Formats: sequence, C-alpha cells, structure tokens
Amino acid sequence: MRRIGRTRAILVVALVAWTGLFGEAALASADQARTSPPDGSALDHVEEINARQLTMYVYSAAMDKVIPLEVIRPADTSAPRPTLYLLNGAGGGEDTATWQTRTDVVDFFGDKNVNVVNPIGGAYSYYTDWEKPDPVLGLNKWTTFLTEELPPIVDATLGTTGVNAVAGLSMAGTSVLSLAEAAPSVYRAVGAFSGCAETSTQPGQDYVRFVVGFRGGNVDNMWGPPGGPGWVANDPVVNAERLRGVDLYISNGSGLPGPHENLGGPMVNGDLGVLANQVIVGGVIEAGTNQCTQRLAERLDSLGIPATYDFRATGTHSWGYWQDDLHNSWSMIAESIGAR
Repeated sequence: MRRIGRTRAILVVALVAWTGLFGEAALASADQARTSPPDGSALDHVEEINARQLTMYVYSAAMDKVIPLEVIRPADTSAPRPTLYLLNGAGGGEDTATWQTRTDVVDFFGDKNVNVVNPIGGAYSYYTDWEKPDPVLGLNKWTTFLTEELPPIVDATLGTTGVNAVAGLSMAGTSVLSLAEAAPSVYRAVGAFSGCAETSTQPGQDYVRFVVGFRGGNVDNMWGPPGGPGWVANDPVVNAERLRGVDLYISNGSGLPGPHENLGGPMVNGDLGVLANQVIVGGVIEAGTNQCTQRLAERLDSLGIPATYDFRATGTHSWGYWQDDLHNSWSMIAESIGAR
C-alpha cells in the first residue's frame, strides 16, 4: 500500500455542500444503437460538438427520463478503448459546476486513449437508488442507471472494450465507492476525491441529511429514516469488504489553506469574496470529509485491502484540488483499465 502523507483533521464535520467526426468503426450511429436493452433503456440521440466531444442522451427506464452525458472520445478511435465515468458533486452538473466547466479535462485527455463519460443530473441524490420518489428531487434510481442501464449502451455506442473506471468528488466521492460495492464487476478502478465515505455514523448521517436537504429533498425517501438498515447497507465503510479486488485511489485535503488558496487560483479570478469562501467554508467541509476518509483508510487497512492514498497536509473543498486529484490518479486508473 502506498500512502502520500497522512494528516488528521482538527476541524469539525461540515454540514454544507460546496455546493463530430468519429471513426465509423468506433462510434455507432444513434439509429444503430437505438435497439433497446430488455429493460427498455436506450440511446435517444447524439449531438456532435467537435471532433473529440459529443453529448449522448440516454433514456433511463428506471427513472423514465433522458439523461445527458458529456463525452470525450479517445485520441485514437481505431481500436476499442476503455471508459472512465466521471461523476459531479452535489449539484450533479445541473448547475455550472461540472468537470468540463471547472477543470482541464478536455485538454488533459487530449492525448489519452479512453472514453470519458460525465453524466449530467442527479443533483443531491447521492447517485443512489431511492426507496421512494421525492416530491422535490423526483424519482432517483442512479445505481441502477450507472451499473445496469448505462454501461451497455455506452459500450455499444462508443465501441468500447467494456472495461470501466469511475471517479467522483465531494458527494460523488461517497457515491463512487457505493457504486463499486454494489457492482464490483462493472468498475475495475475507483477514484474517490474529498468524499465522506460514512453514511451510518451520526456525523455521516448529518452530512448526508444536509446535502440532500440543501435542495429540499427528504432523506427518509432515500434510504428510509436515518439510522435504519438502508443507511448501513449503503455505507462504504461498513461494506468495505466488497471493494476487495477493485483498484482504489482515495484523496482528501486537511482543510487548511494550500496552493490553490490565492487570488490567481482556479475559479477565484481575483475575487476576494470567492477566496474567503473557499478558505473558510471550503476549509471546514474538507476537514469534515477528511475525518470520514481517514476512517475509511483505517477500515481498509484492517481488512488488508490495498489502496493508493493521497492525504494532503493542506487543501480545501475546491476544484483546483480535484483537478490535481484527477491528474494524480490517472496513472493508476489507466494501468487498471488498460488505457494506452
């Protein structure tokens, strides 16, 4: 096991959410891929943006709606390539906070042979299957979508190798672990950045309750009343044994100001108010997720499950660090899924 610096957080747990030209052999047309799987999910249509980017629209039978996906194609589409699914934070990409708008993912993957798929949707849902529809957040069956409905459609449409990884930040830093535990054969590697992996402890439940409630959702509709069996069943720390055999990259900052806390930092753009919010609010949130992530590491260690950790001595809950996390985790993920 390799560990890049470990530090314990000294701040309180946070209760806020920060907040076409393609090779014909490599990309199936919408008409070719429209044949529905048995569950009724299907490719709806594809919009080509440029030679490397497109938006896929996939109908989810479980949620009875069409989900857009921002896609970056491999540098070389002459052969099948693996897929990296990137999940957004609490806003689900329904706001302006997406991997493509807040990081350099398009440029970073410009020379890499991997399909990068970023679903847009699932705000404040934890990308999980909810027990009941929610009056505010609607019908959420994201585990079903991301582990059963979507991968075969992506594979057929993009002509992939069928080998996948998944990575996510903040809220999705929890979700990617739960998704891998729910379907370990679907994702060969996981990147979990600044997520609170606990859901059945009191701090973990408080965090989840606030994130879901930030948009007005009712957590009772997600996994039942807090403290019930649904919360234990979806706790990545409790169920960590299911991560055995999955390649793991887990990262978190301490919450203390670091290299991206400056007026020239990503998304700060010289704004003192933005910088202050990143230092204060982002620092408190990151300190909280750090405590959860440290306990996840302890649990994995006790089970003898290897992982690559990056516990930074500084760093807040902000996009500059998540871009760094994606860059730093890529070599491990690429080796795991055979992205060459």
